Amino acid sequence: METAVLIVVLVIALALFFDFTNGFHDTANAMATPIATGALKPKTAVLLAAVLNLVGAFLSTEVSKTVSHGIIREDSMQGELFLPMIFAGLIGAITWNMLTWLLGLPSSSSHALFGGLIGATLVGVGAAGIDFGMVMSKIILPALIAPLTAGIIAFAATKLAYSITRRYDGKPDGRDGFRWGQIFTSSLVALAHGTNDAQKTMGVITLALIAVGWQNSEQADPYLWVIIACAVTIALGTYLGGWRIIRTLGKGLTEVKPAQGFSAESSTAATILASSAFGFALSTTQVASGSVIGSGLGRRGSTVRWRTAGRIAIGWVLTLPAAGAVGAVAALLVTWLGNWGIAIDAVLALAVIVGLFLRSRKDAVTHANAMSDVAESGLAIELPDTPPPTRRQQRIAEAKAEAKARAEAREKAKAKAKAEAAAKSRAKSKGKDKGKDKGKGEPVDATRPRARTEGAAMTGGTTEEDSK
Repeated sequence: METAVLIVVLVIALALFFDFTNGFHDTANAMATPIATGALKPKTAVLLAAVLNLVGAFLSTEVSKTVSHGIIREDSMQGELFLPMIFAGLIGAITWNMLTWLLGLPSSSSHALFGGLIGATLVGVGAAGIDFGMVMSKIILPALIAPLTAGIIAFAATKLAYSITRRYDGKPDGRDGFRWGQIFTSSLVALAHGTNDAQKTMGVITLALIAVGWQNSEQADPYLWVIIACAVTIALGTYLGGWRIIRTLGKGLTEVKPAQGFSAESSTAATILASSAFGFALSTTQVASGSVIGSGLGRRGSTVRWRTAGRIAIGWVLTLPAAGAVGAVAALLVTWLGNWGIAIDAVLALAVIVGLFLRSRKDAVTHANAMSDVAESGLAIELPDTPPPTRRQQRIAEAKAEAKARAEAREKAKAKAKAEAAAKSRAKSKGKDKGKDKGKGEPVDATRPRARTEGAAMTGGTTEEDSK
C-alpha cells in the first residue's frame, strides 16, 4: 500500500509537471499573432494568457472524462500495473515536450500525452488495454478534421475582413483597427486553451486516483482540488516558460497582418471551444496552425509552399508515435524490473528534464529577445509584397486608363490643330511677300551712267562715239 501511495504521488507530481510544460509549450498558440502584429507586448500577452488559462480550466470537464474514462480500459489492467503504466506514459509525454521545447518546435502536447499513455499501455497490457474506437473518434479524427475546419473558417473570415475594408487597400496601415480586435480574439484562444488542455492533466490524475480506489470509477468529474491544481500549474507554466516557443512563432508569422491575425484567432477559439464542449481532445497547436494557413490563403495573391506545409504535417504525425515510443521504453523497464524499473524511470526522467533545462540556459530566451516559434505555419504561405488588385480595383484602374487615353487623344488633336493653323498662317504670309515683289518691277542698274561719265572724263569730256 505504501508503494502504491508513493507511485500515486509520483504520478500526480509528473502529471502536474506535464501540465506546466503544456502551459509554456502552447502559450504561443494563443499569443503568437498579436505579438507578431504588435497588438500586444510580449510580456503583457503572456500574462494575459496565463490568467485566461487559469479561468478556462474551470469552464468544462468533458475532455477530462475522455482521458479518464475513454482511452484506457481500466478493467483490463491489473491494479498493481495500472499506476506504473500511467507513470511511464507521462515520462514519454514530458520527454517529448521538453525536447521540442528546447528545439523551439511547436508540437502538440496533447498528442504527446496520448502517445505516451498508449505506448506504455500497449507494452504493459497489449492492444486489449486500449479503446481504439474512442481513440479514433475522440483523438485521431478531430486531429484530422479540426485543423482543416479551422483553416476553412479562417480563410472565409479573412476574405470577409478584406472585402469589408476594401477602401483601405491603398493605405498600408488602414486596417490597424484589427489590432484591437486581436486582443479580444487572442484572449478567447487562451481561454479555450485552458478549457481543453488543462483538462487532459485532470483526466490523468483522476485515472490514477481511480486506479488506487481513492475515487469511485462511477464519478467521472475530477475533484475540485485536482481542477485547482491543474489550473494553477498550467497558468504558471504559461507565464514563466513560453518565450522559446513564442520566438519561433513570431519569426514564422512576420507576414501576418492584423486582419489575418484577427481571423485566425477567431477561428482557433471557435473550433477549440466547440470541440471542448463535445469532449474532443484537440491539439491547440494543430488548430492554430490550420487557422494561420487558412488566413494566409485568404489574402490576395497568396500561394502555398507545399514543402513547408508538408514539413509541418510530418511534425504533427511524428508527435504521437515518438512520445509513444518513449513511453513504451519506460514501460518495458517497469515490466522487466518491477519497482526497480519505476525507480530507474524516475531517475532517468529527472536526468532528462534537468539536462534539457540546463542545455536551454546556454541559449536563454526571455521576453527581452522573444519574438515568436504555430508560426512556421505562417511560412507555408507565400505572399507577394504588393497583393494583386481586386476586381473593383481593376475596373477603377481600367476606367482611369481610358479617361487618361481620351485626355491624351484630345491634347494630341489640339496640338495637331494648332500646328496646322500655324502652317497655314506661315503659308499666307509667304504669298503676300511674293505679291509685293512683283508690283515693284526690276531694279535700275546704277552702274551704267557712272561708267559713261568715267569714260568721258578720261577722253577730255567726250567719248569716241561723241567725236564721230
